[in-house]
Amino acid sequence: MRCFTVLGPSQSGKTTLVKALGELEGGSQETAFSDRLTLRTFDYIGETWAALDVAGGADNLGAAGHALAASDSVVLCVAPDPDSAAQAAPYLRFIEEADVPCYLFINRMDAAEARVRDTVAALQTYASRPVVLRQIPMREGGQIVGSVDLISERAWEYQEGKPSNLIELPDAMRDAETEARTELLENLADFDDDLLEQLIEDKVPAPENVFALVSQMHQRNAFIAAYMGAAEHGNGLFRLMKSLRHESSGPGDIPERLGIGAATAVAVYADNRKHVGKSVLLRDLNGGLAQGGTIGGDTIGALNGVDGKPITAALEPGGLAIAVKSDHLNPGNGYTEAEAMGLPEWTRGLPAGFLRVLTPDNDRDDARLSGALAKMEAIDPGLTISHDEETGHLVAHLQGPMHMRRLTEKLSEDFDIPVSDHSVAGSYCETITRNVEKRYRHRKQSGGAGQFADIVFTLAPNKRGEGFSFDEVVKGGSVPRNYIPSVEAGAKECLAKGPLGFRVVDVGVTLMDGKHHSVDSSDYAFKTAALIGIREALREARPVLLQPIEHVDIHVPSIYSGQLVAQVSSLKGQVLGFDPHPVAKGWDIFRALLPASVRDELFQALSGMTQGTAWVESRFDHYEELHGREAEKIQAERAEAMA
Repeated sequence: MRCFTVLGPSQSGKTTLVKALGELEGGSQETAFSDRLTLRTFDYIGETWAALDVAGGADNLGAAGHALAASDSVVLCVAPDPDSAAQAAPYLRFIEEADVPCYLFINRMDAAEARVRDTVAALQTYASRPVVLRQIPMREGGQIVGSVDLISERAWEYQEGKPSNLIELPDAMRDAETEARTELLENLADFDDDLLEQLIEDKVPAPENVFALVSQMHQRNAFIAAYMGAAEHGNGLFRLMKSLRHESSGPGDIPERLGIGAATAVAVYADNRKHVGKSVLLRDLNGGLAQGGTIGGDTIGALNGVDGKPITAALEPGGLAIAVKSDHLNPGNGYTEAEAMGLPEWTRGLPAGFLRVLTPDNDRDDARLSGALAKMEAIDPGLTISHDEETGHLVAHLQGPMHMRRLTEKLSEDFDIPVSDHSVAGSYCETITRNVEKRYRHRKQSGGAGQFADIVFTLAPNKRGEGFSFDEVVKGGSVPRNYIPSVEAGAKECLAKGPLGFRVVDVGVTLMDGKHHSVDSSDYAFKTAALIGIREALREARPVLLQPIEHVDIHVPSIYSGQLVAQVSSLKGQVLGFDPHPVAKGWDIFRALLPASVRDELFQALSGMTQGTAWVESRFDHYEELHGREAEKIQAERAEAMA
């Protein structure tokens, strides 16, 4: 079985293309694994084919990673408009990182107004490998009515819903065809000395030799060939499928490309469904996977075809099957009979930069929610689960709002756990701004042994980021040495919640002096004295709210970088600068410092201004004082939450 993935921006016509390819010889079978991934199997010229159709949008690049890992090649479907090239930029970058042979299909050519050369040139901005036209369009009365193959030099006239009709190359097309073919051959000559020599000597290379060279270049992933057509009308499909058939490699090359040389299978997709359990879509790379066989060190529970029927014979090389009730299998892995091998990091898609706190609608579902999310994390490449430092609530790191909606629906429908979500505001804290020296005496008598502790201490702000420090300069044994650790313990406990309601940071406590009683003093008494005394001192030390500041790296197509300056400033951030990406052509890394509280606003702004192409990697950088109405609002919200 041959397998390819189809990627492209939303509304580029990917699904229409996949359906049209499936109908070239009469029929196909569709298996929808989710709204992100659909599999279509069909026959073409005596071979069985599988097309993995991945939904458009950055939220779905996680699903694309595992599909690419299991595919022989990828078809990138784009619109015939140079202005929309930036929307294809994340896919070109992803494909190049995956190092998967790529076929570019410029769809909807029936509605094209721009020159194809301009579209290819715009796409080349984001591709480090040459994007080379394999065809040029034939126009008649301003409309595209066919195409010319630049290797065979044959002209094909489109027919609605039918194979194209071979015609004589129009005289008006000869100069354009010669120019485009020369450009194609010159690009290919960069990879072949024999062809270069022929061109220098003005010899015409034989078409069969050029076809063979193109096949080699595709398998080496040395360039991206651009094809064209209109899937809705059945135009340009045969040329694309013939190229996939003759020029793409088979499943045997996948382990080496992924760095899992011993693997015999790759997990493409997994799902946990109510009343069904776990099911995993596998691609057998060598052939031989069978019902009751061993993979990943354990037995397959059951093995079904993509049509849902049990498989009774061993799979052929490249075959696809669904392992049912095989909990040891997860996507993101290659497998031998004995072990699992992790796939490269790029298969997980974009960094999960959209954070949401999840809480179950029913408190009794806390433990169940944690278990369900663990299962989801194991099968969803774009999902990471953590815990909020202050509240302990579960935090989902996702690809975007659509991903969040998909997760909540899954939790509700398949696990019977309805949840609510809200943004992660960031971990606010507080510190002090002046020194305070204070004496506090703790005395309590209630029958029997009493409690007595007297301490003199100073409270002082430390440098930002220095944290808590404790020192003592007690002389003469006024506070016995064995009680001093209790004073430090009371100080630490007190700093867990300051006057403003937040954790206190960057504070130094120095024990200066004190008194004790031979009978009534104890560890508990001195700890209590420190706890209450320092709490009072914090109020006198002019506490101030601190907000977390994050360092963000925004990966953005270069054409949008300039717009981010004003956007970061509007979010009260600081622009640090931007530089060309060291590897990804046409991309910048835009660096800035931003309050953690504006994370959601930044995510939404980027989605709009960059057409969903940019993404963010962030990390905590430092704390910064926050004053005025904003600080008052946060303190009020905290007080209400703690009430």
